[in-house]
Amino acid sequence: MKKSLPQNLEKLRVLDNPIINQLFVPQETGSIEGVFEIPYGNKKLIVMSGCGDGWDHVSVSLRHRAPTWEEMCFIKNLFFEKDELVLQFHPPEKDYINCCKNCLHLWRPWNQDIKLPPKEMLAP
Repeated sequence: MKKSLPQNLEKLRVLDNPIINQLFVPQETGSIEGVFEIPYGNKKLIVMSGCGDGWDHVSVSLRHRAPTWEEMCFIKNLFFEKDELVLQFHPPEKDYINCCKNCLHLWRPWNQDIKLPPKEMLAP
């Protein structure tokens, strides 16, 4: 994640949740890594962001349903540059890990170019 945290998001950082405190080392003010409750329309998106092992990672969840395409695009543009290619994976079923039923993930590898399919394959 090349971006620094937009200033208006710092106030949305979750600091006082004991489960989150067990999973995440508290991040410095201004760090793009951490846990955030971000309003979108009349919902709050729970966003966890981090970096490591050659990857940038952002997860997005809601309490009662999975995020929509529009919600994922909104979060992508907050945590990544608009010109960065970011992925959502559908791994082989044997590799599924589902810790949260209503959660989707965005991934970007470090130091690797990712190619898109030809545009004519994506839309007529």
